Amino acid sequence: MDPRVREHAQIIANHSAGIEDGDNVVVDAHGTAGDLVTALFEQCADVGANPLSINQRMGDRFRRAYLRNADPEDFELPSHEMALFEEMDVYVAIRSGANVTQTSDVDSDVQMAYDKARRPLLEERLGKTWVLTQYPTDSFAQLAEMSTEAYEGFVWDAVNKDWEAQGAFQQQMVDVLNDGDEVRIVSGDSTDLTMSVAGNTTLNDTAERNLPGGEVFTAPVKDSVEGEVLFDKPLYHQGREITGVHLVFEDGQVVEHSAEKNEDVLTGVLDTDEGARYLGELGIGMNRDITEFTYNMLFDEKMGDTVHMAVGRAYDATVGDENEQNDSAVHVDMIVDMSEDSRIEVDGEVVQRNGTFRFEDGFEDE
Repeated sequence: MDPRVREHAQIIANHSAGIEDGDNVVVDAHGTAGDLVTALFEQCADVGANPLSINQRMGDRFRRAYLRNADPEDFELPSHEMALFEEMDVYVAIRSGANVTQTSDVDSDVQMAYDKARRPLLEERLGKTWVLTQYPTDSFAQLAEMSTEAYEGFVWDAVNKDWEAQGAFQQQMVDVLNDGDEVRIVSGDSTDLTMSVAGNTTLNDTAERNLPGGEVFTAPVKDSVEGEVLFDKPLYHQGREITGVHLVFEDGQVVEHSAEKNEDVLTGVLDTDEGARYLGELGIGMNRDITEFTYNMLFDEKMGDTVHMAVGRAYDATVGDENEQNDSAVHVDMIVDMSEDSRIEVDGEVVQRNGTFRFEDGFEDE
């Protein structure tokens, strides 16, 4: 086994999940991630935890078969799956899979109905200790337009890090946002967006939940978002690529939207429920070991010269007691490239210009 796999498993078990004696651990993975699952089971054995492997996560073929043949009116909460989640202490989801676009021909309305029926499962899962990570496979390497060997190096360079040092670096931006009230994002002629973060909390992602970590994130005050944004990096949602997403906000809500490709998928996301037309997250990427855009949001949103925003659900821990939490069945991240002709302002002061933070070498304050 590649020693980087065992290091990956050690970080999951010890740093991210903190697996302990007696913990019931569910490892949700495709069979292509077998080495990492095996190494993680070794870690569980070392501390006396009880691991179980399931393959719901990215179980592309069987989920596609079910959704293409099911009647959405028959979707209901699966009590047997809920029973498993209620009994578990730790949930580890491992992305891998043989075909990242396997579900691209599933009707978006069917997918939304399925997600709504299973939302209590998501709530239960998020209430436990959970970790989402990536195992490098041929399909994700192909999506990233890399050789498998190069992609393996890319993944493990981003994952197997000194997370204490990374957290100290990111804390500088956390402090800026926690001390600020208004954030402005400007990029070229297509993005000029303002929002309030007053009273909300900025979190420092050092790989306790997402591995790799490498972002700081908060929630906008629900009705404060004003302006327009062009998400110039593509994303995959429901197995389909969406490009050139343009959103216009008034009083926090999306009032106009368009996309260059698969606009119908974007429309389906925004029509999921009322909360899907509000922003639930503002995130700023800070992982300098993620140097390539790979069509994988788990990595792409952490790039050090990007900003991402998510329509839909806001994370509980980012919303202050005095502010309304945006609630939705969806949380869909989209990315703005901030490497050129761009800036982030907090209370009128530029804190990042062209991808460089004011506390990094090379920052230019014009």
